[in-house]
Amino acid sequence: MVVRTILLDTGPIGLVTNPKLSSQGIACNQWLQSHLKSGNHIVVPEIADYEVRRELLRANKKKGLPA
Repeated sequence: MVVRTILLDTGPIGLVTNPKLSSQGIACNQWLQSHLKSGNHIVVPEIADYEVRRELLRANKKKGLPA
């Protein structure tokens, strides 16, 4: 079994953190879950995390932020 490291950018992070899941968001969540279940490593660069959090705060979309 090959374990992969998957580096996420702001696009997929934004999709999976959106509490109002679109069809794209649902598909992205399923994709992410399948990789996690298969043992792959998911990496979120600090700058991407910062950018998504900053936009969620700017747009007052605090439901997308983790508790």
